[in-house]
Amino acid sequence: MPARSQLPVAVVTGASQGVGLEVCRQLAALGYAVVLGSRDLRRAESAAKELDADGERVTPAHIEVDNSVNVGQLATWIQQRFGRVDAIVNNAATQPDRWATAGTSDLSPVAEALDVNLFGAWRVIQALLPLLRRSPRPRIVNVSSEAGSIALMSGGRPAYSISKAALNALTRSLAGELYRDGILVNAVDPGSVTGEGARGGGRSAAQAAASVVWAVSLPNGGPTGTFTRDGRELPW
Repeated sequence: MPARSQLPVAVVTGASQGVGLEVCRQLAALGYAVVLGSRDLRRAESAAKELDADGERVTPAHIEVDNSVNVGQLATWIQQRFGRVDAIVNNAATQPDRWATAGTSDLSPVAEALDVNLFGAWRVIQALLPLLRRSPRPRIVNVSSEAGSIALMSGGRPAYSISKAALNALTRSLAGELYRDGILVNAVDPGSVTGEGARGGGRSAAQAAASVVWAVSLPNGGPTGTFTRDGRELPW
């Protein structure tokens, strides 16, 4: 196996369980050195050990996306340990406010959702962008949701839906700005996962994660500024 410093490096936020954990599993299997991030370091350590008992491919990290100091420290640590970043997977997110309505919602959870789902991803990208520019194959994948599709939006879950729509807008903006640098920026809806409130059964975590990994694995010159599930475009 190549030395760790020779492996492509992927940073995954919100990765101690569910789709994020499975994304880490799949990326490690593809030969990435994976930084498995969680706001709870003990959970990150436990999850990393589950995937890679010897610590050869998966490294736990304390990542609080709503804490700019923590995110800045993360960038410094990654620079010292790995020297670059090849892929950022912004998976950290708040839970959907399932029963809320925009007309009556307390705005506090809306502000929290924006801080995590939009600004959290934005903080991580800004902090790690200098390291991403060192990669020969740089990728940013923002884990979004069909709930953030303005074309399909019909009310309900305002905090989650509006924050994910904003994340989609950030994806488009960054894709346009970074295209000339060869950095592909895409949004992915992994779909509703069994056990996470999905209706009609939902998908397995492996199926959901595969949608995200598809976007990480795109070749140079591949699509950018897209919103997809399973590699197929969704309406904005």
